[in-house]
Amino acid sequence: MAAFVDAAGRGRLAIVVFADVVDGHDGERTVAADEADTRLDVYLAAHLRCSRSRAQQAIAAADVLVNGRAARASQRLRAGDRVEAELADSPVAAGLVPEALALSVCFEDDELLVVDKPARMVVHPAGDITRGTLANALMHRWGAEPRLVHRLDRDTSGLMVVARTAAAQERLTDQFRRRTVRKHYVTLVHGRVAKPEGALAAPIDRDRKNRLKMVCCAPGEGREALTLYTVRQQWPEFALLDIEIKTGRTHQIRVHCAHLGHPVVADEMYGKGRTAQVHAAGHRAAIAALGRQFLHAARLSFEHPGTGAALVFESPLHPELVAMLAALAGEAAPG
Repeated sequence: MAAFVDAAGRGRLAIVVFADVVDGHDGERTVAADEADTRLDVYLAAHLRCSRSRAQQAIAAADVLVNGRAARASQRLRAGDRVEAELADSPVAAGLVPEALALSVCFEDDELLVVDKPARMVVHPAGDITRGTLANALMHRWGAEPRLVHRLDRDTSGLMVVARTAAAQERLTDQFRRRTVRKHYVTLVHGRVAKPEGALAAPIDRDRKNRLKMVCCAPGEGREALTLYTVRQQWPEFALLDIEIKTGRTHQIRVHCAHLGHPVVADEMYGKGRTAQVHAAGHRAAIAALGRQFLHAARLSFEHPGTGAALVFESPLHPELVAMLAALAGEAAPG
């Protein structure tokens, strides 16, 4: 797959560099015969149109895989090697169409904006989706392209920070890279969770049978991923979890919860068929009424890229999520 890069050397998408895809999936390309024996960092810098040091940072953070495994910057590539990249700080397309879309803005100054994203809103244009995205809305609000530093899936709601300047983007990206940004989520999952708290550390890679899905894989393969959870409340067939992610892999919470045997409620990709197994007809109806997965980015904290001040933001559950919990009211079980 060819990289999508404009004349100024800027990535067309805000998240990926090797593929034009939907919902933040990372992309890949295959090393050509005339590119064999090239160092990985040199190859990456050439295709991303970024500095070699930036490429080395991405490689060190395991944001780049070669044939599904983490690699060294000095690794020499072979013809046919599959190189995957998952970056979050490439600019959005210069041709982005401004749209006057309603946004719930929690904070805004000259350097950044924090927004409470609704479910069903895509973060940036990809594939056939060119309108109705958060990036379109911010282009209209600012008259300039937004600089994304992370993302939420289309059907995940909650808090996101977006940079307004190149300097803010660089400093925020560095915070994400150093894992000093704190990201807390609330999710409702199927089944009663046995342990009141735990850590999920299974690496994550792309599903080779379905390129739109991610899967947990063996140690040494894929990208490092760490998810911490605490059970907030349980019902006979559901559990409400507080989750903190220490890494930001594609679909991380959804993949890890499914791997644990407790997929996120209404997640058709990783929990297909689970709604039909719910015994109470009223609960099945409530899930159907959700219209999105039960996953919400509820708390976000980081340092202001300009002043260094500690910023903390919280977002209450959106109305459709509250309605789902109300449908479960009266059936809470001890523990």
